[in-house]
Parts: sequence; structure tokens; C-alpha cells
Amino acid sequence: MRTRCLRLICAVLAALVLGSPALAQERVQGKIKVVATFSILADFVNNVGGDRVAVTSLVNPNGDVHVYTPTPADAKALAGASLVIVNGLALEGWIERLVKASGTKASIVVATTGIKPRAAEADHSRTEPDPHAWQSVANARAYVANIRDALSRVDPAGQGIYAANALSYVAKLDALEQEVKSAVAKIPAERRKIITTHDAFGYFGATYGIDFIAPQGVSTESEPSAKDVARMIVQIKAQRIPAVFVENVSDPRLLNQIARETGAKIGGTLYSDALTDSSGPAPTYVDMVRHNVRELAAALTS
Repeated sequence: MRTRCLRLICAVLAALVLGSPALAQERVQGKIKVVATFSILADFVNNVGGDRVAVTSLVNPNGDVHVYTPTPADAKALAGASLVIVNGLALEGWIERLVKASGTKASIVVATTGIKPRAAEADHSRTEPDPHAWQSVANARAYVANIRDALSRVDPAGQGIYAANALSYVAKLDALEQEVKSAVAKIPAERRKIITTHDAFGYFGATYGIDFIAPQGVSTESEPSAKDVARMIVQIKAQRIPAVFVENVSDPRLLNQIARETGAKIGGTLYSDALTDSSGPAPTYVDMVRHNVRELAAALTS
């Protein structure tokens, strides 16, 4: 009886030790610490890095990377990271200040390296690079390759794993792109025109043949003038644009006003610059693209 009790006590103590924060921390310390600037990049890193990485996203799901304000916790995360993945193309206007403030020694990698940027209208007098390159699934493959190579440089022992993970994920992206092309092909050509809150879908539109029109420029920091909105209302009526869509990172009131004045149908929510949390419809990049094309097809074919 005494022996049995001793065994029970040892088992309980072992369970307590295994569940202790100290041991959990040791497990985390065995991974490569990677910081991604926003949730879509973090998802790419998780798919390529798998169990070898611990990923922190600075901008949380449903957060707006354009207007984000970094915190002291963000500087601490960068200081402890081995690798920082940024989008580039001027998406994260705050990142240089954050890197300097953090004093990080991490490698800073631009995930859009090698992607030809699309020129987008910032206002009526100038254009600037469109940073939303991930909206084309073809470009997402370039993100994955850049992340694979960056992880391999900071963790050469995991190079084979990163290569295999990237290859597997790219196969999913290939299948996803076929789904997008098939869905868009079923939409009548004359109805492939919609209004969105800001110009985040230019790469998607150029790749798959849908005309996206936005009252804001490529950043949610810009505010359309009353003249811009009036011009857009005339355009919607003249071109008989069938639907308007709100985004999860934008204020829907402007598009609701435009819909009321034009009679255009309000479609569902599109996910442009951020994923949702696990309870939402777009917790991963693949889920996000599938959700968006499903919403577009439903509104434009009805």
C-alpha cells in the first residue's frame, strides 16, 4: 500500500513539473523566434516553418497594418527575434522606427522581394507601389519562397524541413488558384465590377479579371473627398456596377452611403489586409481567399 502511494505521489509531481512554465519555456526556446508584421505574413511563416518556429504577429487578426501604432511589447519581441519578416512596398510605414527602437540584431527580410509592384493611384496627382501583393495567389508563392530561404539562412539545420513544408504549401496554393479561376470564369464578364472600401484588391483584379474600384487609395490612412465620392456615385450608375463590399479593416459607413445612393447591392465582408481569429471565416490565407471569391461570386452572379 505504501509503495502504491509513493508511486502516485511521484506521478503527480512529474505531472506538475511537466506542466510548469519553466519547462514550457524551454520548449519555446528550442524554436526559431520569428516576428511577422501582420497576420497574413504570420500564416505564411507558420506554414513554412512548422514546428521549428515560434511566430509573433505584431498586428493582430482583424487589425489594420496601415494605421498600426507599435507598442513597447513589439520592440521587446523584435529584440528577442532571430528573424523579422516584413511585407515592404511601404505597407508598414512604422517598421523602420520600431526596428531602430528595438535595437534588434535579427535579420530583416522583405517578403515581396522579386515581385513586380503594381502602380496604384495614391491621389489624383501621384501614384505609389501597391503593397497588397499577397492578393494574387501567384504572388503568394513568391512570399513563401522568400520566407523559406530566410528561415534556411538563420536555421541551416532545418533547411530540408523548410523546403518540404514550402513545397507542400505551394501545392495547396496551386489548387487554390485553380478554384479562384474557376469561380471567376462563372461570373458574366459584364458583371465583374465592384466597389471596395480601399484599393487593396488591385493584384487580385489584374490577375483574375475583376475590376475593383475604391474611394480610398492603397492605404486606409487616406480619406476620400466629397468630390471623389460624388464622382464615384456617377460612375457606379453609368457603369451599372452591381455590388459594393466592405472590408474587415475599414469603416463601412461610406460604402453604405454609396449603396443607398446608387442602388448597388451590398455584398458580404471581404478580407484584405488581415485574417480573422480562429472563430472567424478567414483564419488562414487559404481560407481568406476562398471566402473572398465565394462572396464575390455570390454577389456578382445573383
